[in-house]
Amino acid sequence: MSTPVLSCVDLCKSYRRGRPVLDKFNISLPSGKIYGLLGPNGCGKSTLMKLTCGLLAPNSGEILVCGEPRSEKTNSLISYLPERTYFTPSMRVEELISYFSDFYSDFDETLARKMLDELGIDTRSKLKALSKGTKEKVQLVLVMARRAKLYLLDEPIAGVDPAAREYILNTIIGNYNPEATVVITTHLITDIEPVLDEFAFMSFGGEILLSGVADDVRAERGKSLDEIFKEVFRYVP
Repeated sequence: MSTPVLSCVDLCKSYRRGRPVLDKFNISLPSGKIYGLLGPNGCGKSTLMKLTCGLLAPNSGEILVCGEPRSEKTNSLISYLPERTYFTPSMRVEELISYFSDFYSDFDETLARKMLDELGIDTRSKLKALSKGTKEKVQLVLVMARRAKLYLLDEPIAGVDPAAREYILNTIIGNYNPEATVVITTHLITDIEPVLDEFAFMSFGGEILLSGVADDVRAERGKSLDEIFKEVFRYVP
């Protein structure tokens, strides 16, 4: 049995004066899968990604990336797309390509340029001159052009127009390392579910209400994941 790409063991995270965002959260994700982490806002999805990247520190518990305790070393195995664009607005797309190429040894510049060209994005453009959706496309392209072991994509299609969503989902499917794992958080389940291998419905405190192989659960229940999601969360406070 291969080593999981991401494992969380009794992971706990609380912010000041609030209930735990994650309370003894456990998960184990194999390699070679596109995994949907689906749940309402505030259930801890983004917090989990930030903990895995080391942007936040857990109160207790353990995070393993490819079998190694989370550290600066394991950060090199992770390609992270945050929910909000974080690049400096005055930078040109060309400068971002250069930055990623210099900073990440696994960055495929040729692939990045190919995807940007297919999206019709001029690399001479400054970010501040681009629409919100186009900025998010640029950021996704740069993240997916890395040859990482774990891709963490926080709401990758939330800010783009419906016409571009299919291209973006195909980009995710076609360009990640087949031995890697992609974790996607989203509330747009209808759009994302065709690409998912496995999923988990995550509730407050990090409680997993339902998980499994997407095709198996759909076949067993005779419904889409979106329909099942609405049923599962109908009575969740």
